[in-house]
Amino acid sequence: MTPLDPGAKRAILDACASLEAEATALLGRLVQFDSTLGREGPCLDFVADALALQGLAVQRVPTEPDRLKDHPGFSPPLIPYAGRDNVVGLHRPRAPKGRSLVLQAHVDVVPSGAVEEWTTPPFQPDVRGGRIYGRGAGDMKAGLVSNTIALKALRRAGLAPAAEVQVHAVIEEECTGNGALAAMLAMPKADAVIIPEPGPGYEAIYTAEVGVVWAWVTVTGRPAHVRDMQAGVNAIEAAMAVAARFKDYEAEMNRAERVHAAFHGVNHPVNVNLGTVEGGEWNSSVASKCRIGLRVGVMLGYTAKRVKADIERIVAEAAADPALRGAKLTLSWGGFMADACAFDRSSPIAQLAERCFAEVGGGNLRAYPATGLTDGRFFELYQGTPVAVFGPDAENIHGIDESVGIASMHAITRTIALTIAHWCGTETA
Repeated sequence: MTPLDPGAKRAILDACASLEAEATALLGRLVQFDSTLGREGPCLDFVADALALQGLAVQRVPTEPDRLKDHPGFSPPLIPYAGRDNVVGLHRPRAPKGRSLVLQAHVDVVPSGAVEEWTTPPFQPDVRGGRIYGRGAGDMKAGLVSNTIALKALRRAGLAPAAEVQVHAVIEEECTGNGALAAMLAMPKADAVIIPEPGPGYEAIYTAEVGVVWAWVTVTGRPAHVRDMQAGVNAIEAAMAVAARFKDYEAEMNRAERVHAAFHGVNHPVNVNLGTVEGGEWNSSVASKCRIGLRVGVMLGYTAKRVKADIERIVAEAAADPALRGAKLTLSWGGFMADACAFDRSSPIAQLAERCFAEVGGGNLRAYPATGLTDGRFFELYQGTPVAVFGPDAENIHGIDESVGIASMHAITRTIALTIAHWCGTETA
């Protein structure tokens, strides 16, 4: 760790404090972008402009499946990538002497769900009770704000990192991770990575995360009029029978002997989610087709490849089951094909981040073995780069009335600013 002059530290923290109102306003502006899958372009353009205004060299990094498809971290895309290139802002020091760093965050958000259930519209940021509400406020536009404001605070303090710093704003963390993979491969390997993903209702540092496989099962039945429904095969009912088999698989994978030590104490770490159902044609017709979308968790120590094989086996067994009365089952892939990952909490970057968080008055980052996944896996598994994944307290991510604590976001900003200064060293701005 590069020693930091007490005066420089004070200047950095004062600069962070002076930027708090700007940070809060920036998060509100980012939440206004409906950056769900396929709609990330305007938000990315806004981020590119903001990074350029900070004096960073901005480049756009396309996500090109033909170039990525043979990489072990690649996941099958859901839609084309035109018009939503990832953004990287690059700081280059005058006289490099410190260690380089990536600050990464994703701009994509999940759909809002039942809009009528939100207290305020999901893409209309609302401040109440010390929190900012809106889709993506916690997951993870607050982290994007912390990355950018932390770097800006150093400059306001009259300092600049004495090593290269890359600021990545990427797409599809919520469904493939291919944006992060593209940006990682396009840029020089750094000495460490910080990803300020949110904690689950408290500030946390990720110690491990499950992997995820997305699969799609299409069931074709035999239509008939309901007056003679026994002559048909209802594709919706058959699809529900298939889904039930995956819940049995979920119970099996959560047996104690299958759970990695990193997840001991975590209730039900491997989850199988029936996320989408599309099917049927007419209320008075036996449904001829139904498609279900599944999210299947991957325990640490297992692999996405093995889970893929398990899914193939389960679907094949269902297709041969006489109870499905001849329904045809087709399996396809799109979205996550992601392995689980453990993060080294004893790595220099993780230890430094924890020390800096304590220094800024945040207390302690709590260890968090996550039952979801982040882009951190790419750097850890495929590049061997140490990663510190930690972030502010967020509530109801992927749910109704998602929010992030404003004071918590500011604490993460201060933490990242000090971590940059210590890790990279400083020079006069």
